[in-house]
Amino acid sequence: MANTPVYAKNYPSYTSTIWTRADALKVHEDDPTTTQPLVDKEFPILNDKLFIWDTMPLRSLDGTIVSVDGWSVIFTLTADRSPEKFTDAKGNYDITADWNDRHGRARICFWYSRTGKDWIFGGRVMKEGVSPTTREWAGTPILLSKKGVVDLYYTCVTPGATIAKVRGRIKTSSTGVTVEGFTTVKELFSADGKYYQTEDQNTYWNFRDPCPFLDPVDGRLYMVFEGNVAGDRGTHQIGTNEMGAVPPGYSNVGGARYQTGCIGLAVASDISGDNWELLPPLVTAVGVNDQTERPHYVFKDGKYYLFTISHKYTYADGLTGPDGVYGFVSENLTGPYRPMNSSGLVLGNPSSQPYQTYSHYVMPNGLVTSFIDSVPFPTPNPDDLQYRIGGTEAPTVRIKLDGDRSFVVETLDYGYIPAMKDYTISS
Repeated sequence: MANTPVYAKNYPSYTSTIWTRADALKVHEDDPTTTQPLVDKEFPILNDKLFIWDTMPLRSLDGTIVSVDGWSVIFTLTADRSPEKFTDAKGNYDITADWNDRHGRARICFWYSRTGKDWIFGGRVMKEGVSPTTREWAGTPILLSKKGVVDLYYTCVTPGATIAKVRGRIKTSSTGVTVEGFTTVKELFSADGKYYQTEDQNTYWNFRDPCPFLDPVDGRLYMVFEGNVAGDRGTHQIGTNEMGAVPPGYSNVGGARYQTGCIGLAVASDISGDNWELLPPLVTAVGVNDQTERPHYVFKDGKYYLFTISHKYTYADGLTGPDGVYGFVSENLTGPYRPMNSSGLVLGNPSSQPYQTYSHYVMPNGLVTSFIDSVPFPTPNPDDLQYRIGGTEAPTVRIKLDGDRSFVVETLDYGYIPAMKDYTISS
């Protein structure tokens, strides 16, 4: 399916780019140019009452990270730490179990700062009961006007998975930031079963992480998101196009037909973003990887840099790669795309700390934010490896984009997300 020209109503035809198994065989951990520096086990915690993970900086539709009246604003997936629930009869708090349980109680909250770090907790964006499902999963907050109007695109999860948005307003004062509105959720679209796998086709399907943007060439409003290629689970074929130019001895794909990740595309009927049409995937990873989370763009030097995040454990049989951010580059919105650094890997965790960070977001200034998952620390027994749970902001990393290549060039402070442009909010 991924190699066949596909058509959408009122839209020119294009062919999905295939991230091949041969491409993924070029992924190598610990290349210093594509490896995130080690996170110190003594990392600071932003808030010891909360877990935070996916971080969503306030931005404009062209991707610019913005502040309002000098206040930087970020949105995060957030959950209360619950030691009362995860402490045993002997008084031992199982923070790992608490951390692993967070997704079921995820809520979107906001934070603000004068410095682009030292974040102050603002609270929930939507009050309890506003979102139509039990989980609020990641998306993108867009500043729409100088009056502080914000559209928060996000994922409504359980039951189902629906791309949605909710509109509100940011208000500022000399002492902080508040939000108002965010009371009416508009459901936009779900997986269709034609281009994107549905829950009926696969109970382990992925459909989430909306990121709208204005195409710098045609000026239309589009959205990328995570999906899986449509089709019943286990029926996808790994053909020569999905294989790519693999060397001798690498023809056995095992159970790779179960990995069907893709980066999806939708187009809005107008700039309001109220009505959308699903388009075919931009990039497919059938037989390579099952998750292409939080896709987003950087537009630079006439190129479309399309980034996504993925895990080691979601790779298909016979392939492996680190948790981190992967990228593809093209001169056109609909491709064809080339995997960056030949493999797709842009910034991965070091093998010595394979789970230290995740949910990387690449900003137009080359800064990459992420959260700390877990960092190992030594114990008297070398066979008893322990981990310190994060649930907080990781050190920001700067990368350089050079054509089809990328390079790690600098590590900055924890949670450093400076604005690129400031807006004065009018009443």
